[in-house]
Amino acid sequence: MSATGTTTRGSRRAPSGQPGTPSGAPSGTSSGTSRRGTTRLREGRPRALTALGAVDAVALVVVLGATVVGFAPVWGSTGYLLPAVGGVVVGLGVAWLGAWRRWPAVTVLAVAVVAYVLLGGVLALPADAIGGVLPSLDTVRNLLLGSVTGWKEFVTTVPPLHSFPELAVVPYLLMMVTALVAGSIAWRAKHAAWALVPLVVTFVGVILLGTVIAAYPVVQGLVVGIVGLLWASWRVTAARLGAHQVTTEASKAATRRLWWHRVRAGAAMLAVGAVAAAFGGPALLPDAPRTVLRETVVPPLDLHEYVSPLTAFRKYAKDMKEAELFTVRGLPAGTKVRLATLDAYNGVVYDASSGLPGSGVYTRAGEEIATVAPGTEATLDVVVGDYAGVWVPETGTLAGISYTGSRARELAEGTYYNATTGTALTTAGLRPGDTYTVATRVTPEPTEEDLRAGAIDQVPVPPTPKGLLPVSLAGKGAQFMGEETDPVDQLFALRDGLVASGIFSSGLDNQPPSRPGHSAERIDTLLADDEMVGDDEQFAVALALMANQAGIPARVVMGFYPDEKNPLEPGEPFTATGADVHAWAEVPFVGYGWVPITAIPDEDNKIQPEPKSLQVPKPPVLEDPEPPEEPAEAEAGKVDDEDKEKADSDGFDWGTVLIIGVAVAVPLALIALPIVLILAYKSRRRARRRAAERPVDRVSGGWREVLDAATDLGTPVPSGSTRREGAGVIAQTFGATTTIPLAHRADATVFGAGEPTEQEIEAFWADVDGVVGGLRSSVNRRARIRAALSTRSLRSARSAGRAGTRRLTSWLRRGSTPTTTSSRNPTKGSSTKQGEK
Repeated sequence: MSATGTTTRGSRRAPSGQPGTPSGAPSGTSSGTSRRGTTRLREGRPRALTALGAVDAVALVVVLGATVVGFAPVWGSTGYLLPAVGGVVVGLGVAWLGAWRRWPAVTVLAVAVVAYVLLGGVLALPADAIGGVLPSLDTVRNLLLGSVTGWKEFVTTVPPLHSFPELAVVPYLLMMVTALVAGSIAWRAKHAAWALVPLVVTFVGVILLGTVIAAYPVVQGLVVGIVGLLWASWRVTAARLGAHQVTTEASKAATRRLWWHRVRAGAAMLAVGAVAAAFGGPALLPDAPRTVLRETVVPPLDLHEYVSPLTAFRKYAKDMKEAELFTVRGLPAGTKVRLATLDAYNGVVYDASSGLPGSGVYTRAGEEIATVAPGTEATLDVVVGDYAGVWVPETGTLAGISYTGSRARELAEGTYYNATTGTALTTAGLRPGDTYTVATRVTPEPTEEDLRAGAIDQVPVPPTPKGLLPVSLAGKGAQFMGEETDPVDQLFALRDGLVASGIFSSGLDNQPPSRPGHSAERIDTLLADDEMVGDDEQFAVALALMANQAGIPARVVMGFYPDEKNPLEPGEPFTATGADVHAWAEVPFVGYGWVPITAIPDEDNKIQPEPKSLQVPKPPVLEDPEPPEEPAEAEAGKVDDEDKEKADSDGFDWGTVLIIGVAVAVPLALIALPIVLILAYKSRRRARRRAAERPVDRVSGGWREVLDAATDLGTPVPSGSTRREGAGVIAQTFGATTTIPLAHRADATVFGAGEPTEQEIEAFWADVDGVVGGLRSSVNRRARIRAALSTRSLRSARSAGRAGTRRLTSWLRRGSTPTTTSSRNPTKGSSTKQGEK
């Protein structure tokens, strides 16, 4: 029986309406087979319902399962399996339905979105779902937002991620989309082997989303490689044979032999390649950690939104001395509570940084933080009292942080941690009544003898431009270090010099006057005075700056610790008050890490005056003998004459004093009156700006203080300039680059959506005072006096007012809208133009 005869008879027996062999078809072609495989798939049964489709499903499930395992290290538990495997099932299910019903791509996409939302609650966000199954409004919102923002949060959060259940949206969505695309290609496309492309892309994507620690790299690679390549090769062969299939017994036997031959050959080649890769790969590839996104992506946290806690140091020490800020239970003996590590100095304030050399990055942290730091494990329970702020009190190296109370979720979602500096913060801000638990690892501080026998570790720290450093810094540091050349000896020489020469004072009662702040002008004044009066804030900053200038890495830490004279009893909780606030420097030592170095002078330190030379007693002087007594008449006359002369002398002296006083006081008053009026007006102008009715006007008034200071110093900012343009002029003239970020903050506050808080306004004015002080310290004393008595800023304000009047008059004449503050920003009432008051 020939193949041709078989085909002909099959065509004759075909019932009416059934496809037979088309006329003109070549001999040997099956009655149910067309010339092209795609035509046969369209006219016949869907591929998803055939045995071929079942094999496709098995291969896809195996490869996707090997990919899902890659989430294990970054998740830290098996909690990722439900959303990831659920995403695979949902994606393959929608792809199978689309292939069976032959839906168009738009319909498949719509069904996939509906399935993503309906099943996302039970698979990815059961905490937000109703009864853990039905999606609520929060579920829908979190699923939609997570599909956009979840990727960024996934790679900027400190693993393990099981502390952040909302991040389960990422594996759920990724595996669902991959399964949907791969299944649709495998069951509907002409070349089904192209389904291997999304599988490989997702496999690499899971690696990039993970950590440097791999799950089962060899097993995953072998499964994806062997199963994927075998399945793709088999599908290519099936497509070729399906287009030229014949129905003879001989052809069927030949087809089966060809199948098995290709399967055996492919399996053998893949087995040899797998063995070679498993044993030869580690020897050929470089011994370097795998590349993951979380090691290269800078997190989105903007630290410029948060004020350095060191600016509030004097507030804690003076105004909140008796206030109970927070209570810590389980604090190991001799351990300091860290509020924040500050490693970037800009001439105005020591602040926390992120993304700079040696500063580390702030990433999201949760109940469990992966760490390999040594130390003794400890658990701290913290209850917040009168403390309020974004910086989270903690100690050691964090291994996890969990919140309790009504604001637990809000605080946890905004918690970030910098493992390099050991600083934690929550964007929601701690408030009185909040409670949290910290898992940490604490190492005891080494003794000074151990440090003197060790070596300083030269790690990078954020550099400070030389133009922003105090002028007296280099000279005082050289004086303290003397002829020391070893970095360790230089460090302790700086510390001992500050301790021996300083006088401790926070400006409290019975203490010498002491200015707050740690700007370059304040530190310069501290180091230039013979009596260096200050507290922890000034001395810690001075020590860190001098150490950095000497080539010794250093940074400043603000925190709390109990009084060393009255240590805590074992198990006794530590209730931190404002009197317990401290600041210290940290220096890295080899084998010990960052070690605190405290430079606090004794409170009874006094500068002893130089001893005066001994006075030589004068020899006694012999008195003249008394004259003989005169008669009574002569004595009486003498008395009358003396009384008369004394009366005449008294009358003359008072008149002379009065005349001289009037002659001197009137000219002095005429000279001093303009000076007093100028100083009084400037003081009243500053007070009026700082106490403006609208908060935004207080910020813009602070920026006007900077402009007026620059104008009085001889550098007027052109009228009509924006704040940033004016800051550029000031920075170019005085070298005060801190005015540029201050102008940015003023613009952001004035044109922001909401009103600034009192804390933000106080911090802005503190920075304004620092900038103004820096501008004045850049000139000599004579120039500062001229600037204090200058009326340039008064004339500049008057000129700006006249210019505004002229613009208003011109507008009235033209009948057009003037460019005023309200037209530019009607909600704020402020402009970036410097000419406005």
